Amino acid sequence: MPNEINKDQQLAQKRAAAISHSQRRQGKMNARERIAMLVDPDTFTEIDQFVVHDCHDFDLEKRKILGDGVVTGFGKINDRTVYLFSQDASVFGGSLSAMMAKKICKVMELALKNGSPLVGINDSGGARIHEGVASLAGYADIFYRNVQASGVVPQLSLIMGHCAGGAVYSPAMTDAIFMVDNGSHMFITGPDVIKEVTGEQIDFAALGGAQVHTQKSGVCDLRCANEADTLFAARRWLSYLPSNYLENAPTQQTQAFAAELLATQAEELKTYVPTAINQPYDMEGLITRVVDPDSLMLMQPEYARNIITAFAHLNGQAVGVIANNPLHIAGVLDTDAAIKAGRFVRLCDAFNLPLLTFVDVPGFLPGVDQEHKGIIRHGAKLLFAYCEATVPKLTVIIRKAYGGAYDVMSSKHIGGDFNFAWPQAEIAVMGSEGACNIIFKKEINSAPNPQQTRAELIKTYQEKFANPYVAANKGFIDAVIYPQETRATLSAALAAISNKRERSPTRKHSNIPL
Repeated sequence: MPNEINKDQQLAQKRAAAISHSQRRQGKMNARERIAMLVDPDTFTEIDQFVVHDCHDFDLEKRKILGDGVVTGFGKINDRTVYLFSQDASVFGGSLSAMMAKKICKVMELALKNGSPLVGINDSGGARIHEGVASLAGYADIFYRNVQASGVVPQLSLIMGHCAGGAVYSPAMTDAIFMVDNGSHMFITGPDVIKEVTGEQIDFAALGGAQVHTQKSGVCDLRCANEADTLFAARRWLSYLPSNYLENAPTQQTQAFAAELLATQAEELKTYVPTAINQPYDMEGLITRVVDPDSLMLMQPEYARNIITAFAHLNGQAVGVIANNPLHIAGVLDTDAAIKAGRFVRLCDAFNLPLLTFVDVPGFLPGVDQEHKGIIRHGAKLLFAYCEATVPKLTVIIRKAYGGAYDVMSSKHIGGDFNFAWPQAEIAVMGSEGACNIIFKKEINSAPNPQQTRAELIKTYQEKFANPYVAANKGFIDAVIYPQETRATLSAALAAISNKRERSPTRKHSNIPL
C-alpha cells in the first residue's frame, strides 16, 4: 500500500508540474516564482511545506500533494518583514481545503502577533467541493482573521488568476486589491452557473475581469499590465505604509531635489489653473507639481475619476492625497466618489498617514438618479471619514468650494488642522450667478435692463463673497497663499503638526453610515 500511495503522489506531482508549465506558457508564474519576485532576494522562509489535505472521500486519499495548494511563509520587502501566502493553481485548481485554510490562518495570525503586513496572492477556483462544509468553514476562519487584522496591519490582495465564490470575500475585506489585466478574474457566481440559472452566456472577462472591477464595480484598486508589474506595484504600495498601526508613516531619506526642478514646478503653478471658473484642468498635474517628484501613486485611477486618491511623499514623508478633479464631471462629489475617497481617508487614518486635500468642487452632483442611488448616505461616508480621522489634515482650496461639499472636503469645521486657499478661491453656498439669480430675482426681473442689472449684481456679489478673504477673516482659512508657495507652505505646516496626538471619544466603535 505505501508503494502504491507513493506512485500516486509522484503522478500527482507530475500533473502539478505540467499545469505549472502550462501557466508559464500563458505568461503566468507559479506560486513560488511569484513569491521570489515579490520579496527581497533570498529572504523567503516557507512554513508548513509538508502539510497535505485530510480528505478521505472520493479517492482523494491517494492524491496528496505537499503544501496542499498554497505556499505560506515570511520574507522581507524593502527590508521589512512581511507574511504571505501564494495559492497554487496546479494543485486541485488552487481550491481551498480545510488544511489549506489552516495554513493561511497560521500566517495571518503570525502577521497580527508580530505587527507585520500580510500579502495574499490569490489564484483559486474556490472551495474544494470534495470537502463540503469543511472548506466553507475554512473560508469563514480566514474571513474572521481578516477582520481581526483590519486596521492593525496592512493587508494587500493580489489576484493572479481566478478568485471565485466565497474566495472573493477575503480580498474584499483587505486594504487593497491589485489585479492582472487579461489574467485575473473575481466573481461570486461563475459563467456556467449564470447560464444554468438565467440562460445568459457571458465570459469571464465581462463578468469579473480586471477592467470591470477597476472601472465599473470599484472592487479593484489597481489594474496592472502583467504579473511582474503587479508584484512591483505591491512592493511600492507597501513602501508608503507602516508595518502596523502603532508605527508612524514611513519617511524616505530626503532627496536633494534639484532646486531648478522645484523652482520650475512652482513657477508652473502660477498659470496652471485657468482663470475661467468653469474651464477644466487636470488636478493630477497640479499635485505632481507640489509633492516630491515621481512619488505619486494613484489608487483606483480608473474609478470615480472625478476624485483622485493617491499616495505620495512630501519632503520624504509618506502622505495620502485626496483631490477633486475638474477634468471629470467638473470634480463634483457623487456616490462613487464619496465611497472611493471615504475608504481611502480611513485607510490613511488607520495607518497614520497625514492627509493632503486639494479642493476644487462645485458641490454634490444633483439629480434624481443620485438621490435614488443614496447620495445622502454615501456622501455622509466621506464626511464621516474626515470627521473621524485624527491624523494631520492639510487642505488647500484651489478654485471652487461650494455648498456642503466645502464642509465635507476636510474643512476647518470638521477637523482640518491647516486650511489654505489660493487667491482666486471662491468659498460660497453656490456659484455667484446662481446665488444672484435667487437672491435678486425680483430686482433683476423688475429692472429696465435685466441683463445689465444681473451682471452688476453678480460683480458686486463676487467682490464681496466669492473670494477666500471672508472665510479667512473668520479664521476658517489659516492663510491665503500664492500658487507657487503651495509646496513650501504645506511642507512647513506638515512639519509643525508631525507630532499631532488626538484621541477619539471612548466607545466600542463608531457607526459609519455603510
